[in-house]
Amino acid sequence: MRIPHSKPFLPPPEDYKAMVDDIWKSGWLTNHGPMVRQFETEIANFLGSGPVSFVSSGTTGLQCALRTLERGGEIIVTPYSYVATAGAVFWEGFTPVFADIDRVNLALDPAKAAEKINGNTRAILATHVYGIPADVEGLEALGAAHGIPVMFDAAHAFGVNYQGKSLLQRGDISVVSTHATKVFHTANGGFTVCKSMKDRECIAKYRNFGHDGPNRFASPGINGKNSEFHAALGLVLLPFAEQLIATRRTQWEHYHSLLSSISEIHLLKIPAETEHNGSYFPLLNLTPAKSEKIIAALAEEGVEARRYFHPSLNTVPYMKGAACPISEAVAASVFCLPLYHDLTESDREFISEIVRKNL
Repeated sequence: MRIPHSKPFLPPPEDYKAMVDDIWKSGWLTNHGPMVRQFETEIANFLGSGPVSFVSSGTTGLQCALRTLERGGEIIVTPYSYVATAGAVFWEGFTPVFADIDRVNLALDPAKAAEKINGNTRAILATHVYGIPADVEGLEALGAAHGIPVMFDAAHAFGVNYQGKSLLQRGDISVVSTHATKVFHTANGGFTVCKSMKDRECIAKYRNFGHDGPNRFASPGINGKNSEFHAALGLVLLPFAEQLIATRRTQWEHYHSLLSSISEIHLLKIPAETEHNGSYFPLLNLTPAKSEKIIAALAEEGVEARRYFHPSLNTVPYMKGAACPISEAVAASVFCLPLYHDLTESDREFISEIVRKNL
């Protein structure tokens, strides 16, 4: 593809090499080494998010977060997210119970979630879709009313602030992805942010085989740790993070200015009191046939668009759930345009013109 959908930002190689040289000297490659500990501290300070636990992927973070709950039962979960969100629920032995989404922010609708809560409900798991805040007040109030935790898949929400604070402070646990496709990355990885020290300590055990001391095992666990090499990349990239987010916001706003006048397309709006990170630029409200036509036309010109998110997770065969009409309608036609750090202004104009011509 001449213009891929995403492209990871990479730091100057000599900066990373210097960090790798330090790893070579120490001989400490994994198991909570000094760079992992430094990364956790610096990320928490940068985001103002509270304590961070670095894990091998965002999915691993979700699995560990779910392990803080009483085993078995149901999790109220959004159908409009990447498959890892509900897949982690299924993998950890819970039953995913899908509640439909809000038409505006595309996140789990608190009113629809309330209809699904019963005595077997263990938690609510919502996604900040495309880095846009879910209805955190509504979901937190719902959780408090029923005495159940609220968790957020915040895979897209690195650097997003809401009401002057990190969005990651909301809910009981937030899970962020640092996969290479994200605004900020560590090649592969993720981290959790926990409100309670108890949950943080649980996740520390679960990501490390259940260790509770050198030769004690307090619980089942997995090898969910991340390496010094991934932490080193994150540390080298962190000084660029603020500029990367600012660039993505500018690119997002440019796309918006080019396409907002087209009546056939619905574009997301940034909610009030939100500093967004420009994670993704989705096109909504088209017919499935029209979306496929535009995606094909872009591909003919060497431009990669992605069906993100598709399908609606309540229709995935192994965890099929009740109908969620809004999610299903959005997922049937949505696609995201390319967005990454060095996508040029002329590229965005070229892409937008292809969209216009094929409506």
